[in-house]
Amino acid sequence: MINRKFSPSIIAIFGVLLFLACGQNTKKADQVAMTKFEEFKNKEKFLKDEKTHYPGIGNPVLIPALTEKINLVADDFKNLAQKGDASDKDYQDAIKAGLDRFSAIYNELDTEDREQVCSYFEELMDLVGLENSGGHLNDFMYGFNPS
Repeated sequence: MINRKFSPSIIAIFGVLLFLACGQNTKKADQVAMTKFEEFKNKEKFLKDEKTHYPGIGNPVLIPALTEKINLVADDFKNLAQKGDASDKDYQDAIKAGLDRFSAIYNELDTEDREQVCSYFEELMDLVGLENSGGHLNDFMYGFNPS
């Protein structure tokens, strides 16, 4: 039987690495991100956008309701970010809950409008460094998750 002794510095390094590894899937937003959430909420949404070739919402009467729903998602993300220990799953759950808010008017949105909704969710995901929606955006857009 081999009896190995580890130096305190090796144990300390191992402890730090273990601590860092445990926190890998949490997202914490800094003050810049907090400001970006507010900027996101304050910008006008669902207007014609030449950069993305979005023609603007098909039914302008829906703009206030859609804007309110997407801004609630921004609030959800901001609240999670402020907690400082939100995981990818926490944000993905917020995406699902946010998309569910659109269910009552989903049939009133054409494909381009649904794509724009998803684009706003992707903007929010970028603010917190979330790489995927857990399939929720695909479910919203196409009714299923192709993966």
